[in-house]
Amino acid sequence: MSMMPSANSRTQPGRSTRVLIMEDDEDDYLIIEACIRDIPEKKFVIDWCYEYDEALRRIKEGCYDIYFIDYLLGARTGLELLREAVALGCEEPLVLLTGIDNRDVDVQAMTTGAADFLVKSEINTEKLERSIRYALERSAHIKALKANERKFRNIFERSKDAVFLADGNLVFRDVNSATGDLFKYNKEDLLQLSLYYLFARRDAAALLKAKLQQTGEVEDEEVELMTRTKEKRNCILSISRQMDIGGGTYMQGIIHDITNLKRIERATFQIEKLRGTATLLRTLAHEVRNPLTNINLSVEQLKPELNSEDANIYLDIIARNCGRIDGLISELLDLSRPAEISLQKAPLQTIIDTTLAAASDRISLKGIGLELSYPEQPAYIMADIEKLKIAFLNIVINAVEAVPKEAGKIIVTIREEGTYYKVFINDNGSGIPEENISRIFEPYFTSKTNGFGLGLAATWNILQSHRATIDVNSQWGEGTSFILVFEQAN
Repeated sequence: MSMMPSANSRTQPGRSTRVLIMEDDEDDYLIIEACIRDIPEKKFVIDWCYEYDEALRRIKEGCYDIYFIDYLLGARTGLELLREAVALGCEEPLVLLTGIDNRDVDVQAMTTGAADFLVKSEINTEKLERSIRYALERSAHIKALKANERKFRNIFERSKDAVFLADGNLVFRDVNSATGDLFKYNKEDLLQLSLYYLFARRDAAALLKAKLQQTGEVEDEEVELMTRTKEKRNCILSISRQMDIGGGTYMQGIIHDITNLKRIERATFQIEKLRGTATLLRTLAHEVRNPLTNINLSVEQLKPELNSEDANIYLDIIARNCGRIDGLISELLDLSRPAEISLQKAPLQTIIDTTLAAASDRISLKGIGLELSYPEQPAYIMADIEKLKIAFLNIVINAVEAVPKEAGKIIVTIREEGTYYKVFINDNGSGIPEENISRIFEPYFTSKTNGFGLGLAATWNILQSHRATIDVNSQWGEGTSFILVFEQAN
């Protein structure tokens, strides 16, 4: 038996084709070897192996370009060796040799992964030349396809955007890891879901379905999708219909998450709006306080000169209302400037627990169910504890007022994500109309008949001073979720 070739020799230009013949009959091996060597204008290095385990070891090492496997290898069969070689990921062509023509063996060999099936009694130089040439050409084609598949699979998996393949109903067939990260599902669970199920609004899903049925594609569609934890994500969606090899169709798509960009846009818009409001308020305060001061001075001058009891009553009314107007102006100015805070390291669990204790009477009187989900370790942030309690309390009170009596539920969750802590305050209340969501943090905006619209405006101001963000997801008639994001304390 000749020595096994080195792997390095396979990469040299103009190298010989490396052939391994796995045959337990030496005479048959010599006949096949002679036929191969008679192939014109080709150079071959031919090795012989007659033991099953040794043959499997040689295949594992992958130093050959093509393998000829006899159907009978002692107590084992060439079909068994073929299956094991394919299972090991052998990409080189495997040709099965048999003593007799057997259609069942032929079919089994080809379906298992054999490149060809040859009957020994019919072997000649011409047949072997054609078998080797076709097998190597097919192997090179398959290797090129697999290399491209690996390349595109690598791009697919490494993409920061969610990339997916789906059927006509957008049920996922394949997804990359970014898709699972976006929706907070593992891959196995996603492959049982339709993208339509993940839409935050059913009407938007219906519109997308109609558009895909009509045109077969959508490009850069802005949509709201929902994660497993009921968190809304603003996304840009592109989908197109493709034809597969069998003539069927499938959908391929990409989802770009723009939630953070949208959040920044909303925060920037809110800041600019508040800046404009602050400028207006300062102007109004100046213009109103000047005549107000004159009124107060006039009242003080008139009081000693008027001894009438009725006159003093009216002067007191004027003075009290001037004071009330001055107080309202001060309150407005306070809302328009960043809150002054004194930061210290504190766990979110403690801040929320003391907030809920302050609202416990309202919660118990209304029979509201309260669920808490905290991490085991303290979630430390830098906080002005008293100010932050006010911010949380405003949200909790809104939730208490929104949920139904006895059937109401409030769920508070703290979750660690990277270098941040996220606080979710969810309720099953009446929800917020979509047209109001963008305005709920504006001073004096309220949908309540007895509200002043200052609570959430103050909350937003306090959170801005903590360099925290706040977002709201709400479904009319189903409930509301406030999501607050804080940087972890070092």
